Amino acid sequence: MTDTPHRPVTLVTGGSRGIGAAIVRRLARDGHDIAFTYRDRRDAAEEVARDAREHGAQVSIHRVDMADLADVLSLLPAVLAEFPAVTGLVNNAGITGRIGGFLDVDLAETRDVLEINVLAPLALSQAAIAHMSTARGGRGGSIVNISSGAATTGAPGTYVPYSMSKAALNMLTVGLAKEFGPEGIRVNTVSPGTTHTDIHAAAGRPNAPAERAPNIPLRRAGEPEEIAGAVSYLLSSDASYTSGTDLRVTGGN
Repeated sequence: MTDTPHRPVTLVTGGSRGIGAAIVRRLARDGHDIAFTYRDRRDAAEEVARDAREHGAQVSIHRVDMADLADVLSLLPAVLAEFPAVTGLVNNAGITGRIGGFLDVDLAETRDVLEINVLAPLALSQAAIAHMSTARGGRGGSIVNISSGAATTGAPGTYVPYSMSKAALNMLTVGLAKEFGPEGIRVNTVSPGTTHTDIHAAAGRPNAPAERAPNIPLRRAGEPEEIAGAVSYLLSSDASYTSGTDLRVTGGN
């Protein structure tokens, strides 16, 4: 692809639907060029890419199984084959596992939760930092990890392993922000509360946003675009002194 000077290039995982798709569209409007991943919805990914290109973004899409470490490790080299550099990473892809009590947790499914929600972001962050670090010849950059409000509640009776995985992601943010701040890397977290996406149906409770709304201080679930706005801020120059922060977008919870 053509090198467009001064345009940020951001890699977004899980960009074909839900919060990830909203992030891709918002960043395109903000002037980013974008690479994003999808797992099995090529048509949806192509639609998001078309929308982003309408805003002038250069876009590349990559089919990646985030539970396959070899697949994950091949991603950044594939992106750098199309763009001269990457300046931002949004670790968005994630799964909850089935909703239910802790004693009913399926351990094989939990392995997938941990591989997708923890190991994949760790591996991608390692690769991105090695590329972006000013101590290693890079130009600096920013990482945003999409966590969850559940990371601080434990999600009892709902999805304890998911909550645990997102708490681990929060600590990844803190550790990386402190270790690599001197090398021009900012790392932050956005923690959404209940948001209108199809992740709830995948977990077995499609009506979860409506069910939870009465217990949210703002009395409603969030929209993906509201999460994307927080990500946009953290990747922008307005957040140039913000690192190691967890920005909760939870309706007051």
